[in-house]
Amino acid sequence: MPQSLKVAFQMDPMPGVDIDADSTFRIALEAQARGHALFHYTPDSIAYVEGRILARGQDMELRRERGNHVTFGPVREVDLADMDVVWLRQDPPFDMAYITTTHLLDRIHPATLVVNDPTWVRGWPEKLMVLDFPDLTPPTAVARSLALLKEFRARHGDVILKPLYGNGGAGVFRLTPEDRNLDSLHELFAVMNREPLIMQKFLPAVSKGDKRVILVNGEPVGAINRIPAEGQTRSNMHVGGRPEKVALTDRDREICAWIGPRLREHGQVFVGIDVIGDWLTEINLTSPTGLQELERFDGTNAAAAIWEAVERRVG
Repeated sequence: MPQSLKVAFQMDPMPGVDIDADSTFRIALEAQARGHALFHYTPDSIAYVEGRILARGQDMELRRERGNHVTFGPVREVDLADMDVVWLRQDPPFDMAYITTTHLLDRIHPATLVVNDPTWVRGWPEKLMVLDFPDLTPPTAVARSLALLKEFRARHGDVILKPLYGNGGAGVFRLTPEDRNLDSLHELFAVMNREPLIMQKFLPAVSKGDKRVILVNGEPVGAINRIPAEGQTRSNMHVGGRPEKVALTDRDREICAWIGPRLREHGQVFVGIDVIGDWLTEINLTSPTGLQELERFDGTNAAAAIWEAVERRVG
């Protein structure tokens, strides 16, 4: 049994998580089973004060009981440099508030191990890191210009349009060649923010599922398939996608062999990639999901594999 570690979780409020689906809950529960001490704080409570990175939060104890899954200790302030491990696990959106927490956590890492490495979480947003691997991805455009998006669509016909820093399937649109809504959607997004949009060639294979492959320290440990709900293009579980058991294919392993070494080199311990058919569409570093579904389908305890990788790094 490894030595007991002091582990802080920077995350959304623990009382609100779904204990049968939330990956952070599963990671924390595994940590507790391994004898580690847990501390919980929300992203708005992290602060820089005269050279120290502080967080106000609570010690916590977890159990797999619906409606009674967490017990908190008194609120206290900790210096995060006194922790052995800090987990960067709040959900996106990947906005300036999120980015600022990565800058603050940079100041304690790697003396305190931050998982995943905040520098590269910041430097590799999910929908942008895939641009480093054009041979693995479908045709893609990232642009603010409506004219450029129209030209891309004219070349590829059936496309997907989505916000560059969105999550959970929010704001994802399929535009068939007959669809006349591109101008209106562009206007809508322009009112919401100043960011570019991402457009990709539509992959018909999504009807058979959008595969989430889980990598631990750059190595694939398993996958789940997410099937779109009836009448939906999006397969995200947040919008009704149905998870199902699936095996890793040779193509999945080939993709992982290309990207895994870079993930491992840059401290990305727990990563979820999205694969549709033979194509890589996203590399999720910020708060990947899928651990509990994988464990139910295959009996694969990826949380244990994650902690083994973390404990080796701390050791």
